Order: sequence, then C-alpha cells, then structure tokens
Amino acid sequence: MCDYDEPVYLISVVAKLLNIHPQTLRQYEREELIIPSRTEGKMRLYSQRNIDKIKMILRLTRDLGVNLAGVDIILRLKSKIEDLEAKVEITTAELVKIKNNGTIPLDKSIVTKKSIYEIVIFED
Repeated sequence: MCDYDEPVYLISVVAKLLNIHPQTLRQYEREELIIPSRTEGKMRLYSQRNIDKIKMILRLTRDLGVNLAGVDIILRLKSKIEDLEAKVEITTAELVKIKNNGTIPLDKSIVTKKSIYEIVIFED
C-alpha cells in the first residue's frame, strides 16, 4: 500500500484513470493548480493526493463551470481555511488544557498596554 503523498502514478495512468487528456494535466501544471513530483529523468509522478486534487478541479470545471482562474482562487481559499481550522483546533486544545490547569503559562499570557492620547484643539 502506498502513502497518500507518495508519487507513484505516471501521467498516462492518471489521464486514463480520470478519463482526461494528458495535455489537460500539463495545463493544470502550467497553471500551477497541481505540481506533480518528477523523476531524475523529468517524468511526472502523481500521488493519490494529486489525483484527489485533480478530481476536485474536474468537478469545479465540468460540473460547476468554474474557469481555471476561479479554480485557483477556490483552491487557495480552501488551503487557507484548512490552515485556519488546524490553528483553531490547536488553540482550542490549549484553552481546554489551560482551563483544566486553572493557570495560564507565562509564555501564553497576554499583556495589553493601553495608551491614552490627549487631543488639544486650539481655536484662532
């Protein structure tokens, strides 16, 4: 069994598996929507993660009519959302830990500094 990120599929295999032309895969690579690994001989190798991403691209373009520029934006936003969800999960776990301990570690404490500004207006 291969790892999800292990590059194992040649472009011809992926094209046949997804019923698309190899040029479509090359176009996705030119648009930087998908970045397959390369062998020393410069052959493209796709992982299962790459294939799943290509399936998403095909759903967006074929089923929803999104152009490649729109696909790029959607994929970038999806990636940012996943990153933020991971950060929220970590922060939530830290908050639960802090709540259970009853104290906030010094490296996690927040100190705010309030500044007071006076505005003086002179009238002529």
